[in-house]
Amino acid sequence: MRVAFVGKGGAGKSSLSGTFARVLAGTGERVLALDSDPMPGMAFSLGLPQSDVGLPDEAVEEYEEEGRRRYRLRAGLTGSDAVEQYAVRSAEGVYFLQLGKARGGRWNNSRQHFGFQRLMDDLPDSGWSIVGDLPGGTRQPFATWGRYAETYLVVVEPTPASLLTGRRLARLAGMQGAPRVLVIANKVREPQDAEQVSARTGLPLLGAVPFDPAVGEADRLGLAVLDHDPQGPTATAVRSLVATLQKETERV
Repeated sequence: MRVAFVGKGGAGKSSLSGTFARVLAGTGERVLALDSDPMPGMAFSLGLPQSDVGLPDEAVEEYEEEGRRRYRLRAGLTGSDAVEQYAVRSAEGVYFLQLGKARGGRWNNSRQHFGFQRLMDDLPDSGWSIVGDLPGGTRQPFATWGRYAETYLVVVEPTPASLLTGRRLARLAGMQGAPRVLVIANKVREPQDAEQVSARTGLPLLGAVPFDPAVGEADRLGLAVLDHDPQGPTATAVRSLVATLQKETERV
C-alpha cells in the first residue's frame, strides 16, 4: 500500500498520516513514513522525539549532466539501503524519514531535497508500504512529492476553507491523472458532515474521523494521540480507515 495524505494546513493530515502509518505497521506491513511537509507534525504523531530526520550530506553526491549541477544517492547506496541506514524507527517499527530542513548561509537544502526524491524513486515497488505526509495546500502534490503514491487521501474538515482546498485538490488530481483520490472527513461533529465533505469536494469518501478533544490534549502534552488515547475516537477511526483501504486495495 502506498498512500499520501494531503489537505489544507491545519486540517489534521499530519496527525492522521502518522497514526495511519503506525496502525498499518501493526497489521504486519513494513512501513516507511515519508514527511515532505516542512512542519514536523508527522514525527509527533509517530511518537518520535526527533522531528528532523533527513538524509545526511554523505548520502548524496553531486554530479554534472549537460552542464547542470544535479544530485543523486551516492554510488552503491540504494533506496532501501538509505532507509535502513538513516531512518529512525517508531515503537511499532515504522521507518521515518523527513525532507531535511534548509540550512547554511543561503538556507539551501538542494542536496537533501533531490536526495530525498532519488530515494523515493529508487525504493522497490515490493516489500515496502509507504505512508506520506505532503505539504499543505495545492502546490503540485500529485506530480512531485507524492508521485510514489497509488492512493491520495485528501483530509478535509467540514469548514468552508478546508472544503475549498479539497475541491481544488480534486480538480488538480483530475488534471494530473492521479491514480486514485479519496477524501477523509476529519473533525466531524454532525452525522451529515461526512457526506457533505464528499459531495462538496466531489471525491469518494473513504471514511470519517470525529472531532476529538484528545487530539488537542495530546498536542499540548507533546504526545501522539495514539499514545495519549489509544482506544479513543481518532485511534478507532484510523483503524477503520486502514482496514477499509486494505480491503479496497486487495480488490483493485
